[in-house]
Amino acid sequence: MARIQKPKSEYEQKLIDLRRVARVMAGGRRFTFRAAMVIGNQRGQVGFGLGKAADTSQAIEKAVRRARQNLISVPLTKDQSIPHEIYAKFGSARVILKPAKSGKGLVAGGSARAVLAMAGVKNVSAKILSHTKNKLTNALATLEALKKLKTLK
Repeated sequence: MARIQKPKSEYEQKLIDLRRVARVMAGGRRFTFRAAMVIGNQRGQVGFGLGKAADTSQAIEKAVRRARQNLISVPLTKDQSIPHEIYAKFGSARVILKPAKSGKGLVAGGSARAVLAMAGVKNVSAKILSHTKNKLTNALATLEALKKLKTLK
């Protein structure tokens, strides 16, 4: 019996965070998993999704499905950078993105790096200004900044 192959997706995916979360019920704790995924085609499209399920693989599948629903387009310059400097805030997370010269590379840390890499941004300098270590809010602040970008003519 031949196994049916799923078609390969055009989007690459990166797991930002995988966590076991518990809720207390009568009779003890119930554990579920929360997965945070970033997907992108590295040509200007990127999305973020959060999935929760009893099993890690199901949580990751759900997160990818949600990320595909939340895709945004990022305007890229010819040298794979962003058109202009931008600042964004999401919750307590604050991030600033600055375009860099060709050859400088992607200078970013943590979840901001994952989001920018999946979007296909190659030359940019990013700085997380807030003191929060929360990967989810930092990733969402970076996405917020990318949403605000305008194309320069």
